[in-house]
Amino acid sequence: MNFRMEKDTMGEIQVPADKLWGAQTQRSLNNFHIGTEKMPLDVVKALAIIKKAAAKANVDFENIDLLKAEAIQQAADEVIEGKWDEHFPLLVWQTGSGTQTNMNVNEVIARRASEILQSKGSSEKVHPNDDVNRSQSSNDTFPSAMHIAGVLAIRGQLLPVLMKMSSTLQQKIEQFNQIIKIGRTHLQDATPLTLGQEISGWREMLEKTRKMIEVSTASMLELAIGGTAVGTGLNAPSGFGEQAARYIAEETGQPFQSAANKFHALTSHDQIVYVHGALKALAADLMKIANDVRWLASGPRSGIGEISIPANEPGSSIMPGKVNPTQSEALTMVVCQVMGNDTGIGIAASQGNFELNVFKPMIIYSFLQSVTLLRDAMSSFHDRCLIGIEANLKVIEHLMGRSLMLVTALNPYIGYENSAKIAKLAHEEGITLREAAIRSGLLSSEQFDQYVKPERMVGYTSEQRDSHE
Repeated sequence: MNFRMEKDTMGEIQVPADKLWGAQTQRSLNNFHIGTEKMPLDVVKALAIIKKAAAKANVDFENIDLLKAEAIQQAADEVIEGKWDEHFPLLVWQTGSGTQTNMNVNEVIARRASEILQSKGSSEKVHPNDDVNRSQSSNDTFPSAMHIAGVLAIRGQLLPVLMKMSSTLQQKIEQFNQIIKIGRTHLQDATPLTLGQEISGWREMLEKTRKMIEVSTASMLELAIGGTAVGTGLNAPSGFGEQAARYIAEETGQPFQSAANKFHALTSHDQIVYVHGALKALAADLMKIANDVRWLASGPRSGIGEISIPANEPGSSIMPGKVNPTQSEALTMVVCQVMGNDTGIGIAASQGNFELNVFKPMIIYSFLQSVTLLRDAMSSFHDRCLIGIEANLKVIEHLMGRSLMLVTALNPYIGYENSAKIAKLAHEEGITLREAAIRSGLLSSEQFDQYVKPERMVGYTSEQRDSHE
């Protein structure tokens, strides 16, 4: 491998000749060999958005040479487009402020901007600290990048999949709204409902958590930019943060703004904790939905089997013909990881000492991992399971016909205790409720048929009852 010599305040260091990064990036690579988790490119690109916006704002304040600023903006655009992804190699487990990743971005943009100037016949060099990082500190750019990356991931990636899943569930509600099945509470038989009603509970979960995510995500539109090292804005022109935030909003299409209190923005990550809490709520509901699906599809002959799900792949290396609810299993594993991330984020966010929290890389890595896993798992579950759910009518009718809890319909006519006697008799003798009611002498066959009508036990409107009957 060919090398070149780069210099920083600590002296010279060898850097691979074909890489755009500089001395500080190389020192991080040399000093941190911890795990395999790389800094997410979403964070890198968010930092590039900040560098582009900062260059524009510095021009407005006559705080940078125009040609340098234009070269920085062009280089930043290339980073945003993903042209130089391989030049951002740093691990998550580095300095807790994210300084080394901020400098990685500064160095790549500086070197590329210098190349751009050279191609235009200029001998000017762009400096990573003095030019690309002008009016900024890692302490305000990195938390700003955390918020930018988080908002873009949620609004651009997660919410569209969530809405697609909700829309499909609405179609299933309408498809299955006339199918009456037995309900279950405590994993025991309960009174009837329709399959559509059961699924409506799933959809409402997604709608509720969608709103929670939307409301909480708005709190992340505040950016630390303009606070520089400790929140005072040292070395930045007055109003720089507000101007840079306007350019960031313009670039992203999201209404970002500079936080009113930069001291809070540097040391606290309560907004990320808040948003991830909503993600955890979504995860909890997804666990319920995925488990309901695999319980209802269990069998196919020795389980509940009220619904069927797509058979995507062989389920066993030893049992021929076995098919498993693998999409539910993948989704529930993702949920467990998200809940673990929530604990980690909460603990890390509690560690803001004085003017800075130094757990930032771990916080944003965990946050973005949760968003990515939820997005991908929901999309996979939707495409390979949810849209293919079908009702097994024969099984549904058989199980409902055997249920003892239809006896609840008799309470208004013969009372709770007499109804319980009929249910117990049917269970002990292995006979139907109708047979037990007649044998008990409490009801005639005509009365039983009049009172025990499942379609009148599910909250139907009169039009729905007429349609079913």
